[in-house]
Amino acid sequence: MRSIHFIPASSLLLFAGLFAAGTAAAIDLGGKLGAGLKAGRALTLSDQEVIASAEQACAHMDASNPVATQDDPDAVRLASITDGLANEDGLSLDFKVYKTDDVNAWAMANGCVRVYSGLMDVASDDEIRGVIGHEIGHVKLGHTKSKMRTALLSSSAREGLSVAGGSQVSALASGRIGELAEGVVNAQFSQKEEGAADEYGYGFMMRHQYDPAAMVTMFRKLSSEGGLMSSHPGSEARARRIEGMIAKGR
Repeated sequence: MRSIHFIPASSLLLFAGLFAAGTAAAIDLGGKLGAGLKAGRALTLSDQEVIASAEQACAHMDASNPVATQDDPDAVRLASITDGLANEDGLSLDFKVYKTDDVNAWAMANGCVRVYSGLMDVASDDEIRGVIGHEIGHVKLGHTKSKMRTALLSSSAREGLSVAGGSQVSALASGRIGELAEGVVNAQFSQKEEGAADEYGYGFMMRHQYDPAAMVTMFRKLSSEGGLMSSHPGSEARARRIEGMIAKGR
């Protein structure tokens, strides 16, 4: 998904360096990354840095999109759909609906999960749960962390990052936050990553006693609708793979 990475969130979905401002001195991003790449070194990010950047990334996305109020019908429906999903595999989850016609969803490493009303308009409750499980899979399997790292390394954000303690990324130039957010939220995962997230999503559905066949119908529904899944080739093959899992009772 486009960031339904069934559809992507897929997802996600993150980018480095959005911690709280006001720490340490700035460094030249272009020079720092250039030197690192020339030396053959890869930028590493701790789990704490990933989560901290996700907090700020999610806040930025919430500020940039129309968030459904708690009494909005879509928000009420999503609350019902996700009842009992406050925590998944050690990840505390926070759900919100974006009121936009886009057929999309994504998740971030801090447990931020965003579902677009355009997706809710075309999906059943269990299909939405399948999407959520898939997107959480990208987080739990480390795919979103990889996308965040890639976004930082390849970004044109040369205005500088702040560092704390000489190593921790703490702030990204504000003028580039939106650019990076869009780049990561819309990033596509590899077929291998998508397959792994599909399998995680299937396990998610089984653990919570949801109907895993909803993942199959979602693939087939959205592959011809555009948006989310149309950007992920092989939807029919992925649907058949889930059908095989169901048949084997995995």
